[in-house]
Amino acid sequence: MEWAGRGVEGSGFEPANFSSGQGRAPGRRRGRVTRRAETMVQQVLYRALVSTKWLAESVRTGKLGPSLRVLDASWYSPGTRDARKEYLERHVPGASFFDIEECRNRESPYEMMLPTEAGFADYVGRLGISNNTHVVVYDGDNLGSFYAPRVWWMFRVFGHRTVSVLNGGFRNWLKEGHPVTSEPSHPEPAIFKATLDRSLLKTYEQVLENLESKRFQLVDSRAQGRYLGTEPEPDAVGLDSGHIQGSVNMPFMNFLTEDGFEKGPEELRAMFEAKKVDLTKPLIATCRKGVTACHIALAAYLCGKPDVAIYDGSWFEWFHRAPPETRVSQGKGGKA
Repeated sequence: MEWAGRGVEGSGFEPANFSSGQGRAPGRRRGRVTRRAETMVQQVLYRALVSTKWLAESVRTGKLGPSLRVLDASWYSPGTRDARKEYLERHVPGASFFDIEECRNRESPYEMMLPTEAGFADYVGRLGISNNTHVVVYDGDNLGSFYAPRVWWMFRVFGHRTVSVLNGGFRNWLKEGHPVTSEPSHPEPAIFKATLDRSLLKTYEQVLENLESKRFQLVDSRAQGRYLGTEPEPDAVGLDSGHIQGSVNMPFMNFLTEDGFEKGPEELRAMFEAKKVDLTKPLIATCRKGVTACHIALAAYLCGKPDVAIYDGSWFEWFHRAPPETRVSQGKGGKA
């Protein structure tokens, strides 16, 4: 298994220097010990990012198959773009379309809630994915990445660790001139066993309890205006903007460069520090419907923290269930 600390193309990390640090000042040694501890954490992490160059080479050499599957996880707001239509027009050769509208709990009154273990296992099994498959996920959003981290997290929360996001997304795949096809993928079905990892998932009740216990830090990934309550929630009826009491705002777009690539670990770590988010302590990520919150989980993972939990119901559920005093907004007298 390849791990995030390995200096592979697209991994996001460089190999660590395991020098003993003898002969250096005590402060320098302590710094090296800290870095070594971080490297040990990284060794157990499967690489979260792969580069377009790496994937293009895998496609060229015919490596796609039962051991390597590629998923187009694009989704767009109704009335803007048609994700499935665009997939049928052009996609990475060998890629299958991951329909996030289909692979969710359709009986829930809340948006984009996780499917059951059996539902997820059946869906990804039909895409030719087994527990031994390395899954690479991308989407076609103009930002470079939008829904792909959600699918990355979905695999992880259902016990699958060998999953990566295509760094730069389909936007940069096209920009760099890599091959595309309109031919749909028809992978042979596989057997996937899903086991829910409850440590990576938080419920409404757990977040409500956390308001008192404060065991977890809570970070909201939406744009600042929506977090503050000064801008409306897009395409929403009966949903005011605002945020959960005690949450910190880190808009997910800031984790990406202007060119659509994930920022490096040092820059990401500095962003968390600037918001006084301690990556050595428990962390819950939230947004509107549990999608862009996964960008926070991915960014923290790239910093060596693999245990960020997602509040799946996020603001949509919180707004409809939580006590009014826990819904903070600058738009309506201080409450959403």
